[in-house]
Amino acid sequence: MPEKLRLLIVCLGNICRSPMAEGILRARLLSEGLAERVELDSAGTGDWHVGCEPDRRAIETAAERGVDIAGLRGRQFTPEDFERFDWILCADRQNLRDVRALAPDDAARERGALLLEWTGVPDASEIPDPYTGGPEHFQEVWNMLEQAADGVVRRLR
Repeated sequence: MPEKLRLLIVCLGNICRSPMAEGILRARLLSEGLAERVELDSAGTGDWHVGCEPDRRAIETAAERGVDIAGLRGRQFTPEDFERFDWILCADRQNLRDVRALAPDDAARERGALLLEWTGVPDASEIPDPYTGGPEHFQEVWNMLEQAADGVVRRLR
């Protein structure tokens, strides 16, 4: 069996976009029989929500689609993540800049990418932060993450 692909999904606080991405990717990889081929985690560039569960709206949005993310806990991205993960996939350009600023070298810096671009979602590059929005914003982000999950499956096949 080939070595696992190690993916880290990063957003700002690790309570909205990245835990929803982690949840949907875990569910999709499991349903596609690919879960054993990927190591997956999420993190935030900020430290405000370390140890906290995802935002209740993120939990509700995922639960409405049969995905349980309530057990996830926020953590902050660290430079050591460059050693642990093959790809650091960021929700938006600011997250990507923040991640790349911590890279120990050019090779590590190049392993940072925008999630939607890396997964081949057409005509999209950034996932907007739904934190200050309503339920419809969380649903919009979920739909984008479903497309990203499709892209991960395509890459693995």
